Amino acid sequence: MNEQMKSSSRFRLSALLVPLRISILFMILCGIIYPLASTGAAQLLFPKQASGSLLKDSSGKVIGSELIGQSFSDQKWFQGRVSSIAYHAASSGSNNYGPSNPALMERTAASIEAWKTSNPDVPVNQLPIALITNSGSGLDPHITPQSAVVQIARISKLTGVSASELEQLVKAHTEGRDLGLFGDERVNVLKLNLALSAMLGE
Repeated sequence: MNEQMKSSSRFRLSALLVPLRISILFMILCGIIYPLASTGAAQLLFPKQASGSLLKDSSGKVIGSELIGQSFSDQKWFQGRVSSIAYHAASSGSNNYGPSNPALMERTAASIEAWKTSNPDVPVNQLPIALITNSGSGLDPHITPQSAVVQIARISKLTGVSASELEQLVKAHTEGRDLGLFGDERVNVLKLNLALSAMLGE
């Protein structure tokens, strides 16, 4: 009887130890070894992307990521899309208003009025819809090339940089379709403003 009890106890202990060992093994593999290996490989193969695709100004100071849009209060800079979360990178999303939602209509009307005030030389009928609508994430760092071009008159007047130079700047920073097939041509606003800052010697 004692032998049976001892054998039963050993069996129960063995039954507990096997899953415990497996759990510890997978915790070490998946919780330590794999993250360290994947992080190390990413830093080795794609150091810029693994570090957040950070962008620096002329002094070497990090000013943001090329993956996340920013607000520019000074009208001498190119402006990005509307963001319902003020480009707060801790979250993403939009209000998801329907086309007839009064809050959306009110915000859009306010954006149009602000455009008319800041860009008196560009008629509202030339205002790209992308500049007064929110992206799905609220973090979009890009605008369409046309959305950049329509801002040139304002920026030229405020900075003294000729319109032709600004047009060349926009063209130089226009990114093509992914693999030449997917998506649309786009301009990264932060990269464009960094180039403008360098042109202005700031």
